[in-house]
Amino acid sequence: MTLLILPLLESVTDAAERGIRTADFLRETSGQLVSFILSFVLIATFWMEHHRTYRRVTAITPALLWINIGWLLTIVWLPVPTAMLGQLPTDAVQATVYIGTLILTQIATLTAKLYLLRHLDLADIPAEALRRGCAGDIAAVILFLVALILAAWVHPIGYLALLLLVLVGPLERGLLRLRR
Repeated sequence: MTLLILPLLESVTDAAERGIRTADFLRETSGQLVSFILSFVLIATFWMEHHRTYRRVTAITPALLWINIGWLLTIVWLPVPTAMLGQLPTDAVQATVYIGTLILTQIATLTAKLYLLRHLDLADIPAEALRRGCAGDIAAVILFLVALILAAWVHPIGYLALLLLVLVGPLERGLLRLRR
């Protein structure tokens, strides 16, 4: 997560060399600041969910390890599209790279839970809790996909489409009702 701040630190150095005032710096880097905060919150959320799942894992198989490494790759990569989001003009490719990375992170989270659901001996997690977690992950993937479409092709909305994620809970409950 600390890598997210590096582009802002470079901007501070640049601003100091140019002798600009703090208010001007904040105005000039507002895009970077917003992308930093957004990505920080999203990564923190992913990490908390990862912790909730893996703290109850009692054994690791090579497959589960590779799933976890795939998840970690998406987390380590996220500062790159975050920097693009804060420093480059917004376009469909940028939205696809940024939100696409978030989708891959969520899919890796879902994959781990599905794997644990098929190998209940690897974790002290009730099957029903894993099913609920999978429904939440599927809901998040659906909403990330909708956000990606809106951010990439409905420019006035842009990354505000990520606010759709507040609907994860209601969509998760709907998916669980469908399952019954």
